[in-house]
Amino acid sequence: MNNSTTISPAALAALGLDTQQTLPGASTGQQFLPIANTHEIIHSYSPVNGALIGTVAKTTAAQYDQVVLRAQEAFKVWREVPAPQRGEIVRQIGDAFRTHKEHLGWLVSYEMGKIYQEGLGEVQEIIDICDFAVGLSRQLYGLTIPSERPGHRMQERWHPLGIVGVISAFNFPVAVWSWNAMLAAVCGDVTIWKPSEKTPLCALACQHIIQDVLRRNNLPEGIFNLTVGEAELGQLMSADTRIDLVSATGSTRMGKAVAGTVASRLGKFLLELGGNNAIVLTPQADLKLALQAIVFGAVGTCGQRCTSTRRLIIHESVYDKVKEALLKTYQSLPARIGSPLDSQTLIGPLIDADAVRMMQDRLQHVQAEGGTLLFGGQVHTAPGLEGGHYVVPALVEARNEMTSVQHETFAPILYLLKYSTWEEAIALHNGVPQGLSSAIFTGNFREAEQFLSPSGSDCGIANVNIGTSGAEIGGAFGGEKETGGGRESGSDAWKAYMRRQTQTLNYSEALPLAQGIRFDI
Repeated sequence: MNNSTTISPAALAALGLDTQQTLPGASTGQQFLPIANTHEIIHSYSPVNGALIGTVAKTTAAQYDQVVLRAQEAFKVWREVPAPQRGEIVRQIGDAFRTHKEHLGWLVSYEMGKIYQEGLGEVQEIIDICDFAVGLSRQLYGLTIPSERPGHRMQERWHPLGIVGVISAFNFPVAVWSWNAMLAAVCGDVTIWKPSEKTPLCALACQHIIQDVLRRNNLPEGIFNLTVGEAELGQLMSADTRIDLVSATGSTRMGKAVAGTVASRLGKFLLELGGNNAIVLTPQADLKLALQAIVFGAVGTCGQRCTSTRRLIIHESVYDKVKEALLKTYQSLPARIGSPLDSQTLIGPLIDADAVRMMQDRLQHVQAEGGTLLFGGQVHTAPGLEGGHYVVPALVEARNEMTSVQHETFAPILYLLKYSTWEEAIALHNGVPQGLSSAIFTGNFREAEQFLSPSGSDCGIANVNIGTSGAEIGGAFGGEKETGGGRESGSDAWKAYMRRQTQTLNYSEALPLAQGIRFDI
């Protein structure tokens, strides 16, 4: 990897993208739908330097309807393919992404702004979930249940659900889609993906990779589908009774809108929404270990992860020491801000100018509430970074009850909070509307166990002596409260993509009723 600020045309060509032309914004599988001159388009600008990467045609309502119809036809075929054979297709998809890992990681970095190592890591998540799904394809287990009636057998069986609509966010332009799409695929479902309008080229690249695999296996073109558009397209998907499950990742505001629309038609939804994640730092913490996790959690991906560390809850006995160490570290960070394609960079840009304004507005607001800006927050400029959206990570002393602290800000702002007692630490930790990821650094076994107990962290993810950011594929990912309650990826998250059926078989010559009811005729 060289110290580049632009993406190689060869990398785009390897992913099937020709950015000299307007790219199609709707796919029904092997063929992209034609573009009419009347189509609206989305411009994809890189946050690295503001350059136009390419333009993508928005999916029209008529095209969307064609996509759904093709998905319905593909589902009729795909649901009858034995699950292990579906797993074999997903295995081939994983291998295809292995082949394209470098180029796709580069595109993720350039279109979204995360550093190249994180771009590679995101593609590795696709590969990992494919591996997980392949094994899962032979483990879609049901139950055998004892019946109270003689000569009867009860069992549970899991069936494919249907069409899964996936609405994903810009910050993980390919990984979160894959968590849904690969599990849905081995479960026998088909997917329709609406990526963020800020990162459409990453989605198009994924579609090209997958369609090559489907073509080689003579499979229906509508198993994996792509649409491109803005909020209106997500609303269309949410209201569509043909979509059996809507999986949406994004802000709490967006999630509430999706949930309301889908619930009004009694549909199923899976939500992965905002986080306001905290690390509790106790007197027994290994501060050297904790510092590394805190900084990565707070400034990694320029603070644009749903699991980013937003709040640091520090015991009063070590507060000044920790603040001093963080200030020293933060003061060294501007030297590592730059193009995410540069191998020396640790912090890339925010996604766009609106994100920069949002960060600065939040910092003004928290200071008006009485918070103290210790460092950072300004726009970062340097030769070669013109046109990009770079900021210096901010360190702020604040109180948990401040409005600014209670809301998630998708930017590198870390709030320092002080506590005296264990009870106060847990109250501070849980005293926000969100409940995604959490962590504690301690050498005290009792504190660790208390943090993981029912009276400890109220989040969907709780860690001891590791940070809030960086979940593994094998565990179910998701959170509570305003985070939405959804679970994706590992464990038994696959059940969200299937329908459960309780089956009873009578192999006797009598017809006894449950609960001993007699009904003789």
